[in-house]
Amino acid sequence: MNKFEYLSIRYDGDDKLEVLDQRKLPDVEEWMLSNSPSDMVSYIKQLSVRGAPLIGVAASVALYLHVKKGGEMTREHIIETSQQLRQARPTAVNLMNNLDEMMQLSLPEAERDYSVKRLASIAESIIQREVDMCLKMSQLGAQLINDGDNILTHCNTGAIATPGMGTALGIIREAHRQGKRIHVYVDETRPLLQGGRLTTYELAREKIPYTLICDNMAATLMAAGKIQRVFVGADRIARNGDFANKIGTYSVAVIAKYHNVPFHGVAPWTTVDLSCLSGKDIPIEERAAAEVQGASGAFGNVRWAPAASQTFNPAFDVTPVDLVTSHILDTGIYTQEQLKDNVLMNFS
Repeated sequence: MNKFEYLSIRYDGDDKLEVLDQRKLPDVEEWMLSNSPSDMVSYIKQLSVRGAPLIGVAASVALYLHVKKGGEMTREHIIETSQQLRQARPTAVNLMNNLDEMMQLSLPEAERDYSVKRLASIAESIIQREVDMCLKMSQLGAQLINDGDNILTHCNTGAIATPGMGTALGIIREAHRQGKRIHVYVDETRPLLQGGRLTTYELAREKIPYTLICDNMAATLMAAGKIQRVFVGADRIARNGDFANKIGTYSVAVIAKYHNVPFHGVAPWTTVDLSCLSGKDIPIEERAAAEVQGASGAFGNVRWAPAASQTFNPAFDVTPVDLVTSHILDTGIYTQEQLKDNVLMNFS
């Protein structure tokens, strides 16, 4: 497998796979070595590696490298390892889709080839496809942005959540590169502050003008006419257009609908799950109480709630298609009406 390097993940072409520890950003850029699939599972669970496309890519490369370094392995061991990686996080369907591709589940069992050469080829194709899809989404979505627009985004959807341009943030990056004068309002994205820590980090790197806001400030900006369009990512899109994304996305969609602000989900085709009839079928991960009781990261650990406080901490929520203006995929832009007419089934 050839070497590669992106903002979030890099591989030296031999045995060294490293990921950028997103928990430490924005102030500390620290790379962590992944020596085994269990390392990668830990990194994904603790959110050092996050973003649906990146999770799928990182797990695929970790599986390939495990087979490469492991010498003679039984098929059963390789299958078991893929299952361990697959279970690292339940909502982001790219993880499952990419590992299914690595394990060649579309082929009869007798035709599945788990050799190092074959797994390297599949992993490389997954990475290149994700890069290409990010570019296509970015170019398609940038067409919707007018010179002078103010854009709201939620969570982090850029080059540290994907290999390549990013999804929603990729669109913003492409519009800026085209010379459009834009300003980005960044939801901080409680409880883990992916917007405040990560999206601001990426926008600053690209010198894209931005303003960081608390999540509860978006409605005030929309009421004042200061938001022209909303772009968010997606971790799983159901066949009817409902989609799961970082908690708080549903709230933004409701507010945008009330204020007649166009609201777009942005994701590669690998995020679509045709086995999910609607958002009701999307599993939602619930995380530790400590994430709501306080904050942690490069800035230290702070707890402001009593340690015994009961919490509710879903990592994602589901936005119904009725609140979606369109989904922007690498295959095209699909309006709410098209989504309701099952346009996504055309690609099954």
